[in-house]
Amino acid sequence: MPGLAEVTDISTSALDLRDAYLQAKIVAKKHSDDALHVALATVPGCTLVVSWNFQHIVHFQKILLYNAMNTLGGYQQIAIFSPREVIRYEDEEV
Repeated sequence: MPGLAEVTDISTSALDLRDAYLQAKIVAKKHSDDALHVALATVPGCTLVVSWNFQHIVHFQKILLYNAMNTLGGYQQIAIFSPREVIRYEDEEV
């Protein structure tokens, strides 16, 4: 199924957005890789991030802040969920 995952390079735009997340103190500088993860998905227009990182990514308050910074930066908001929220098993009814 095309469009389920994308590989992207680290761009200046993604680094700038990561820095905006850090300046907004969404995460501490020592967790800048987590902020970069969200930025790398946001900049090319991905609609969804799936992560097990409940401390710095899949966290209700942080999701609101990531999306606030995305809006301020002219990017679309991004959905952030855990794998449990998006995986559908074959034996489940739709």
